[in-house]
Order: sequence, then C-alpha cells, then structure tokens
Amino acid sequence: MATQSGRFVWYELMTTDLPAARAFYDRVVGWRSVDSQMSGVDYWMFNAGETPVAGLMTLPEDARKMGTPPNWIGYVGVDDVDATAAKATTNGGKVYVPPTDIPNVGRFAIVADPHGAALGLFKSATPDQESPAQMDQQGHIGWHELHGGDLASDFDFYAKLFGWQKKESMDMGEMGTYQMYGTADTTLGGMMNKAPMEPVPHWNYYLNVGNIDQAAERVKSAGGQVLLGPDQVPGGDFILMGVDPQGAHFALFGKR
Repeated sequence: MATQSGRFVWYELMTTDLPAARAFYDRVVGWRSVDSQMSGVDYWMFNAGETPVAGLMTLPEDARKMGTPPNWIGYVGVDDVDATAAKATTNGGKVYVPPTDIPNVGRFAIVADPHGAALGLFKSATPDQESPAQMDQQGHIGWHELHGGDLASDFDFYAKLFGWQKKESMDMGEMGTYQMYGTADTTLGGMMNKAPMEPVPHWNYYLNVGNIDQAAERVKSAGGQVLLGPDQVPGGDFILMGVDPQGAHFALFGKR
C-alpha cells in the first residue's frame, strides 16, 4: 500500500461471496488471490504477480441491511487521516467510517463527498517500506473516474481534501465537461457529471487487462455482464463497463 499523499494507494472489493468473487477477478484480470492471514478477519488480496493491488472482504451485515450493494472503493494516501476526515466534514462531506487503526497496517477512514460518492483515506504504519503504485502496468488500476453530482463543487471538494489539481479537460457536448485531475506530477483520472440513468454519484476504477476483447469474453464466460463497450477513448485505448456476478460494478481498460 503506497502512501504517497494525494495518490490512490489501495482498493477494496466488498462482496457477498468471497470464493466466487476471487474466482471471477482472478480469471478476468489475471490476478492471483491470496489469504492475507490477518488475525480475526477473512481478508484476501488480489496480487498482480507478487504485488498486492487490492483487497477483498465480505460486505458487512449492517451495510447490507442499509441496502448497500457489493462495491469497489479506492483509498487515497494522506498524511493525517483524522485531520483529513474532519476536513471532509467541514467542506460538506460525511464520514461513513471514523478514523480506525488496523494493527501493524495503518489507519483508515471512509468519507463521502457532498453528493455521496465514497472514498477511503489511508496512512500506512510502515511508509518507508511502500512503493508507488504502477498505474500503467497490467493488473493494476490505471484510471480513477468520478461520476459526480456537480463537477464544479465536486472538484473543489477534492482539491481542498487532497490538493488535487486540474489537468486537461474535454468538452463532451450534452454530457458536459470531462475534467482530468491529479497531483503536481501525475494525472490520476477524470471527473464528470454522472449520466441521468446512473442512480447515484460514484467512483469507477479501471483495471488494466491487456487485450480488451479477450477480457470482454472472459467477463461473459465467468458469469459477469458487459454493460458498455468495449469503446475506444481518446488516446486509442478501449474501456468496458461491467457488473460482476455478485452485483459490483467494475471497469476495464485495455488495447485492441
């Protein structure tokens, strides 16, 4: 878990069927799921080669009772989890999970922007042992995309929270502006207003899969659904939006 401030450093899938979810993503993305051996919790990790990329755990019962579906969440590295969570509240967001220690791992919290899109905050207990995430490598997350409630106010919220800066932007006509963002030296992803058919604001995480057409076939043969794509995006790459067998939405990023 890299802890570079302002960068995405970890990802988690909350699901209702651990064995089935492990099998699905291992097949589709080429990950290797391994038991974390964490005491007192059934927590698995998806590895790209020998590198842990994301975690996997059962969706908590209280979340299920609230109607929360299986979902992916990303964690942004911060220097002070408590102060950043407080800043989220001050700027109109909410704290869903208060700052909490994970013994020998780090400290985290779950917050939401003013329109309800959720993100994690994380600070490692061993920052000197961490290395930066490799966004451009197969099996890693290559793009982080907000489908927000209001682009202008959403960007302002995240800029205050993480120091994110505006990068290039694109006019998408009726769909509005697509605003890329990142740290001073790295473009992390893009932000846009969610489409009318999307029920709530949310984050999408694009998993690098190599050949996008082969990945699309793996999604279908493994029991998932392809909702959109593969579609070409500026730069020549292709994306796909899908739903895994447990109902978690995901996105793929690759070439043809």
